[in-house]
Order: sequence, then structure tokens, then C-alpha cells
Amino acid sequence: MKLLNTIWLAALAGAALLLAAPLLAAQDKANDPKSCPYCKGDPELMKKAGIVNHGGFEFGKEDSTEKVDRLLATCDIRWIETAHFELGFALAPHKVKPEEKEKLRAELTRLAEVLPGVDPKTKVIDVWLRTHLYAQRCEDTWKRWLEIFQVKESDFPPKNNVWDRKSKFMGIGPYLGQNSKYEVLIVPSEATLQQFLQAQWGLLVKKTQRWNLPSKDTLSVAIGAGQENLREDEGMHGHLAFNLAINLLDGFKHYSYDTPIWLREGLAHVMEREISPKYNSFDSAEGGTAEMTRKSKWEPEVRKLASAGKLPRLAEVLSMKEYSDLTLPRHYAVWSMTDFLIKTKPAEYARFNDALHGIVDAEGFADSSNLLDIHREKFREMFGWSYADFDRVWVEWVLANYAAQ
Repeated sequence: MKLLNTIWLAALAGAALLLAAPLLAAQDKANDPKSCPYCKGDPELMKKAGIVNHGGFEFGKEDSTEKVDRLLATCDIRWIETAHFELGFALAPHKVKPEEKEKLRAELTRLAEVLPGVDPKTKVIDVWLRTHLYAQRCEDTWKRWLEIFQVKESDFPPKNNVWDRKSKFMGIGPYLGQNSKYEVLIVPSEATLQQFLQAQWGLLVKKTQRWNLPSKDTLSVAIGAGQENLREDEGMHGHLAFNLAINLLDGFKHYSYDTPIWLREGLAHVMEREISPKYNSFDSAEGGTAEMTRKSKWEPEVRKLASAGKLPRLAEVLSMKEYSDLTLPRHYAVWSMTDFLIKTKPAEYARFNDALHGIVDAEGFADSSNLLDIHREKFREMFGWSYADFDRVWVEWVLANYAAQ
């Protein structure tokens, strides 16, 4: 009986391989850059569109796009490498809704300028076109981030740079101080996301995960479109910007230590809500549940807290150690604080963040041992406020600028 069971299992395994073979073959054909109806894998068209590569590059933890394809064999992933990102995209075609037609048409019109086959008025955005669209969105987030932080690509050193200890430390590589391009994977379900995260890092979570990859000196984000908001294209767009905002900030002048949560989450909320206030992302600790809201109008909520004297203060949000410390009022507060500073003190906000990143000791090693002291000192130096002064000025601004409803 044991022998029969062994033979039966072997036969099943053989049948499974035979069934998987056409699937993998079909996926390989679908993923072939020459199958893209827009750039056709043509080097000149790709160059014009800012596409460096259409597949076949390193991705993940000492891995490659080919290995990810094999791991997620039922997931049809398109790959694109741009100037600053490596993107794997596996969502289905998207039917354009009336309420998003204007936004998508504007984005597709820009794509049509570099990919002549794009029809900005299309009613269904196919998988290849969505992949190019999300590549463009990644680069848009990059450009907006540079604008907020008032830096240029030329400010950062070449790959594997050895700091001379004389010039200003700007990291060790060209991607805001990192050596390698930022990685993004967008898959269609939480189950597929969990499969990838478990294989890569042994994680059993089903939520979006940002991760540091020291072996390649880059930061990644993996997103599964299983949650309700992420099944909406606008929601996914904003969620992508939210997570890239934090990864780019972490990588600024090289990711060697964490800067305060209020700066990271506040920036992420601002950049997401610039795309749309309708959908919002909320970080939480691993295994925890984030405090969230479906409300799109945050200004009245912040104003209510300010009027009642219940708005969290800067010293309070600065004390947060984990994302689990983010209550909903604190989410509102860090967003509003960042909104206030970017709108009223943009140059000072940029200089303040510059001072908190890339701190090194006399030997040239990253040193965040006095980060909170530096935060206080530089805050006063850049903005001219103590924490109490800031709280007062910020609350006054909220009451003068945020509508009551």
C-alpha cells in the first residue's frame, strides 16, 4: 500500500508539472517586452519613455525578476525599470470610471507624448498600459519629493562613494544617497502578497510591507490590492505615493537610522492626500491594527481638536517610538503639522530634514545617538520656534485656514 501511495503521489506531481508548463510558457510570452503594444521592446521608444529595462533585472532579497515570476507562477507580472525605480506590476485591466476620466486622461496624455500608441481617451486601460502608467506615477512621486526637499539629483554622489570627510555627507550612492533603485511590487491579492513576503523575509502579514535590502542598498515596498481602497485605481495611486514618500525619506542621505515617526507619517499623508483625499493609508506596527477613518475631509477634524484644546502637540508626537503609537488624532496632527510647514515654511522644512539625515560622527559612521537633541536644536534654528511656540502658531494657523466642515 505504501508503494502504491508513493507511485500515485509521483503521478500527481508529474501531472501538476505538465499543467504548470503551459501556464509558465504563456506567462513568459505575455511578459515578453516585445509583446508590449506601446514600446514593443524597442530601445529608442523605451529610451524616449524613460524605460531602462522591461524585465530581467535583480529584484528582492538577492533575487531576480525571473525567480519572482517562478515563485508567483499564477501572477502575471509586467516588469519595468525606470531612472529611479524597479517596478513589478500585476493588476488587471482597468475600466475608466466617469469620475476619474479627467485625471486619467491627463496622465495618459503625458504618456502619449513618449509612447505614440497610447490613446488618452481609452475606456479600458490594459495591463501593459497600466504598467507604464504606474511607472510614470513612481517617477512623478520622485519629482514631487525632490521639489519638497529642495534637492537635485546632482546633489548625490556616484555609486559606492567613499566620503572624503570634507564635503557635505550626502550618502553613498546616486538614489538620494542609496546605491540602488527603489523597488516596488504591486500584486492583485493579499494571498499573493503574503506568499511573496513569506518567501522573501519569512513574514506572515498580508498588509503592505516596506523593507530595507542592505545587500543591494535599497528600499522596497510590496503591495497587495486585496483591501477595498486598493481595488480603486485612485486609492492604489495614493497608497503607492504614501509608501514611496517614506522610503525616499528613509533613503535620504542613506538609510542608516530611523528619523522620527511624525516626520515620516506626516509627509506620507501629505503626498497621498495631494493625489486624492478620498482614500487614506495608515501605518501600524507589525501584527497590529491601525486606527483609521473613512473621512476624506481632515481639516474639520483637526479644527475641532484645536478648538477643544485636544490637538496632540509636537512634543507628544515626537515621543512616539512605534507606529502602534499613532492614534487617529495623532495621524491628523502629523499630517496637519507637515501641511502647515510645507505651505508656510517650505525652505525651512527642507533644511530641517536635511539636518536630521546623514548625521555622521568624526570617523564617518552614521550616528543618531543625539537625534532628539539635534531635532530640538535644529527646529529652533531653522524655524525660530521652541516646541511650545510652534504649537501655538500652528493651532492659530489651523483655526484661520481650515474650514469647520
